[in-house]
Amino acid sequence: MFKKILIANRGEIAVRVIRACHEMGIEAVAIYSDVDRDALHVRYADEAYPCGPPPAAESYLRMERIVEIAKRAGAEAIHPGYGFLAENGDFADLCEREGVVFIGPAGDVMRKMGDKVTARQTMEAAGVPIVPGTTERLSDAEARAWIEKIGLPVMIKASAGGGGKGMRLVRRPEEIEQGLKRARSEAKASFGDDSLYIEKFVEQPRHIEIQVLADGFGNCIHLFERECSIQRRHQKVIEEAPGNGITPELRAEMGRAAVAAAKAVHYRGAGTCEFLLDAEGNFYFLEMNTRVQVEHAITEAITGVDIVKAMIRVAAGEELGIDQEDVSISGHAIEARIYAEDPENKFLPSPGEIVVYRPPGGIGVRVDSGVYQGARVTPHYDPMVAKLITWGRTRSESVERMRRALREFVVKGIKTSIPFHEQVLHHPIFLEGRYDTGFIDEHMGGGVLRTADGGQEHRVALMLAAVAAWRRDKERARRAGSVVHGSGQSPWRAFGLRRQLGGGLR
Repeated sequence: MFKKILIANRGEIAVRVIRACHEMGIEAVAIYSDVDRDALHVRYADEAYPCGPPPAAESYLRMERIVEIAKRAGAEAIHPGYGFLAENGDFADLCEREGVVFIGPAGDVMRKMGDKVTARQTMEAAGVPIVPGTTERLSDAEARAWIEKIGLPVMIKASAGGGGKGMRLVRRPEEIEQGLKRARSEAKASFGDDSLYIEKFVEQPRHIEIQVLADGFGNCIHLFERECSIQRRHQKVIEEAPGNGITPELRAEMGRAAVAAAKAVHYRGAGTCEFLLDAEGNFYFLEMNTRVQVEHAITEAITGVDIVKAMIRVAAGEELGIDQEDVSISGHAIEARIYAEDPENKFLPSPGEIVVYRPPGGIGVRVDSGVYQGARVTPHYDPMVAKLITWGRTRSESVERMRRALREFVVKGIKTSIPFHEQVLHHPIFLEGRYDTGFIDEHMGGGVLRTADGGQEHRVALMLAAVAAWRRDKERARRAGSVVHGSGQSPWRAFGLRRQLGGGLR
């Protein structure tokens, strides 16, 4: 087993990996940019080294510098987390050349699965169902010909894409030219590669992903599915495990397909196969994420398997030590991604100092975070403040626990997406579990927070409650013939004090 691991990342995922290392008796080495000098992951690590100025290209993406720091610190391995260099095959190759273990799959595996066209070709050859469409890069003329062949609607996608970048849905013929132009331009800007391919658009799709674990001895298992259909602009917002209404038969079939996909590329480590599930129960391979996923915690909650520790053990040359028969589903888990964004102002970023930070707790509640009270959210990186995970014996218990945890979660000094999550958790279609990837656009106005009605009603209710509480205190004091502390206080002042203490308004 490794004695020391460098974490080539920041924020909540760096903290998550550091905790796993410490539980395994492994020293953790952090890196930090100039603005992250006082970050939580730096405070938790055993050692920390500067890696450059705030821009990621000059710090967290400097491959040679990071490997140099790892060797100087005596770290035998590097865990990339997610984002930054996590799916960079060249970085994995560099680590191998320099004698540092990369905790993840080999570079050629990442390149094969990171390129969507190559991945589709590989999956088709392995017998894994793929969305009807092309399996080669297309010129604009070829793309137009394919669209005419398979018919609208279609998705135009970047071959090197991910995270919703370089994607355009085309429903009408007059949208084709603009869709091709914008997808190609965005792909070039985001990935340095403007190649595109075409997929048939699956109507009312659900986004279901299967977590896999594989070692270097040919062992590969899946840890069941996650439902990731609550999305805004192709970005996941809320995830659940297990999926809603997934039958045992469908679960087993999708699990077998995910394992076949991993074995087809000789995968090693933790990975996720993402599928689209249509209304008829047909599923299609979408892509494979060759890293730990943001939402891995809900799979850990329902299986009891520590995915990050499993990654470390496999990278150290150990066997998985878990057979498919050893894992089962216990209860239901939900994750809400809390971002420093203003849901009342088109989700614009809300950087700044966190003046008050009071995360929820209690049974079945987990908070993975990289911030603390007094920390600053900078505009240089992903605006995630925390991941809030709740577990319950049933889905309804998990939902109620998430509602309670969201009410308890107090973050002041910046705006967060908490009010938006609260609305989702009260929506009848979400509560019934019968949503697809179009939920936010179709049922929540694209994510526009309802403030004109719901927000005002909430404020009025709180003020009325404050007035009622003041009247009760005054009446008790009168009956007792004594003065109760605060009984002469204005109800508006009482309301203001409650608000400052975090009682409902954020």
